[in-house]
Amino acid sequence: LAIDRVKELFGVAWANVQPHSGAQANAAVMLACLNPGDKILGFDLSHGGHLTHGSPVNFSGKLYQPSFYGVEKETGLIDWDKVVDTARRERPKMIICGASAYSRDWNYAALRRAADEVGALLLADISHPSGLIAKGLLNSPFEHCHIVTTTTHKTLRGPRGGLIMLGQDFDNPFGLKTPKGEIRPMSALLDSGVFPGTQGGPLEHVIAAKAIAFGEALGEGYTRYVHQVQKNAQALAKEFLSRGYDIISGGTDNHLMLIDLRSKGLTGKLAENTLVQADITINKNMVPFDDKSPFVTSGIRIGSAAVTTRGLVETDMVRIVELIDEALMHHADA
Repeated sequence: LAIDRVKELFGVAWANVQPHSGAQANAAVMLACLNPGDKILGFDLSHGGHLTHGSPVNFSGKLYQPSFYGVEKETGLIDWDKVVDTARRERPKMIICGASAYSRDWNYAALRRAADEVGALLLADISHPSGLIAKGLLNSPFEHCHIVTTTTHKTLRGPRGGLIMLGQDFDNPFGLKTPKGEIRPMSALLDSGVFPGTQGGPLEHVIAAKAIAFGEALGEGYTRYVHQVQKNAQALAKEFLSRGYDIISGGTDNHLMLIDLRSKGLTGKLAENTLVQADITINKNMVPFDDKSPFVTSGIRIGSAAVTTRGLVETDMVRIVELIDEALMHHADA
């Protein structure tokens, strides 16, 4: 049921709903597609990427040879031509796109051209904006990316878990065959990457919850919800900008934004601790070209998904920013 519903939700040919998390989904994909020491090209963690896209403290940076692309210092945007140039120079076996703190849409077509040119597989990790992608509010990766992974608990609003999808199944490019001599489909390799490759028994109670979440996401109520998530994020960004805050890239296309607090004389750690005392939940986050450690940071990350679930709309975002600003401007060195 979970498989059927998620295939309908995203319009895909194949899905594996067993991964326990997004990190597990990415690990299974890499195990299925790469050998230890292979090159991967991912989005820099300090620019908004994710640990599993090649960070040296993560399996992806320990087992594979990572290189990175990032945003431009002047604009906070990814220069897609530079990403293509980096791919040509590094010639990775896999290019990874997607982010945990990038507020703009992705040019999957440009990345696919780069992947085809260097003979790489293209993996899209859409964990954060997956709900908006499912409803057509952002570019879809399925036409261009070989493999797509996501979590199920962010904008999809389901239980904590992961998911692997293929827009279309295809013959594996490694020439691996069945005992009968037939080329194995990519879906079979990915299934094996999950079990027995990286996991044991599936968490059936979580898979049942995923099925419920996918069913909800197929409804009109969820469609209205994700539209409001996007509107609320844009309202938040507009109000922060009006109060002199620096938003990386100058705004947002999705549900989140990354705010550089250096112009306010604040660190991310101080802002997080101050807002926690005011019962406002955000997280400290590194910003591109940060001069502070990941334990301090120069920025914070804010999203609109949770407050939208509680029924808030654009006018409420103005009040939220007012409260955040008031707390930060009157902090007591929390």
